[in-house]
Amino acid sequence: MLALHERRGNEQVLDIGTGRGLLLIGAARRLATGRACGLDIWSSIDLGGNSPESTQNNLLLERVERRCRLVSGSVLAMSFTDENFDVIVSNLCLHNIDGRAKRDHAVEHIVRVLKPGGRAIISGYKHTGQYALTFRRLGLDVKKRRRNLFKTFPPLTIVIAQKPHRIRE
Repeated sequence: MLALHERRGNEQVLDIGTGRGLLLIGAARRLATGRACGLDIWSSIDLGGNSPESTQNNLLLERVERRCRLVSGSVLAMSFTDENFDVIVSNLCLHNIDGRAKRDHAVEHIVRVLKPGGRAIISGYKHTGQYALTFRRLGLDVKKRRRNLFKTFPPLTIVIAQKPHRIRE
């Protein structure tokens, strides 16, 4: 997923549903002067032992803690300022939100905090068509990629949404 964005090293990256920090750590390793932020509600229903302390420990083990910060909260109520992130990634997270309207609202928040010209890269095994439609409705250019069915379980689709430098009205 991280390879789907041409990096400069100074990006502001947001990982939604960061869990133990796999994408967050990968993003931080690619940054020279940028910063990576991991957002999570820290539920242990889908990921046992999920906690900010576990993730912080992983950041320390991987020596990327200075380029990262962890934020407790939901994608449905992000307190980040508008147009704050160059890249937003989320792996197997948004499908946990109950109801189409709430998932659409999550995508709307992603678009709100994404900088003009920024890219959202969202993977999932269901509802990816819904995410793509919502991103398009909000004026983003959208591409979908299916991962090799034999290499991932569950089989994943990745939605890549590029925010134009100016939203079409």
